[in-house]
Formats: sequence, structure tokens, C-alpha cells
Amino acid sequence: MQTRLSAKFDVKSWDETPFEDKDPGLSKMTRALVMKEYSGDIEGSSTTQWLMAYVEDGSARFVGLERITGRFSGEDGSLVLEHVGSYKEGTARATLTVIEGANSGELETATGAGEFVADPSGSVTLELAW
Repeated sequence: MQTRLSAKFDVKSWDETPFEDKDPGLSKMTRALVMKEYSGDIEGSSTTQWLMAYVEDGSARFVGLERITGRFSGEDGSLVLEHVGSYKEGTARATLTVIEGANSGELETATGAGEFVADPSGSVTLELAW
């Protein structure tokens, strides 16, 4: 089965902490533990761990892993997504890749990719096969 999913998300919590002290001339590096709630084609919640590197102008690059658990267009289970993205001028964007073999339930064999945008409202689209 192949399907395109579109959903909105709300950030429920954001706990960001530096993991390297910012010395003069060095970029700030942090990790963030983020909880989100999804609605739309995805009904559920997620936990994301991001690693971020900020630069002088306030923009950032980030990588992370997210597990979404819930209902995906009528299918119950969970997906693990890899994030690679950037933040600039109030908007975060990332490409998403489904981590094969890390999913559960009716999505156990899911593969696919997508993207998200947070500006600050959040949306995600995924192209999945299972």
C-alpha cells in the first residue's frame, strides 16, 4: 500500500540544553527533547531528539530522530523518522526519512520519506509504502 499523508503538529514541550559551552568564536551546540501532538492524516504523539548547531546570525542546522505513535490514515503503529534540516528567519525545514526496521504495528514494514515545515505552526507530509 502506498499513501501520501498530510498532518499538522503542535509542539507540547521543548527542553533545549547546551552540550558544549559556548566559548568566544565557537558556535552554540545544543540538544532538544521535543514532544508533539499530530492531527490530520496522522493522529498521535511523538518524541524527538534534535542536535543543533547555531551560527552568529541565529540560524541553525539540525539532525534528529523522531518516533510518532498513533493512527496513520487508519493504520495503527509507530514510525521512526530521521530529520536533517535547518532553521532560518523563524522557519524550520527538514527532510524526513523513515528508518526501516524501527517501526511497529501495521506500519512495521513502512518505508518512505517526507518533509516538515515549522513557521511556527507545523505541518508534515510523508510518502509511505507498507
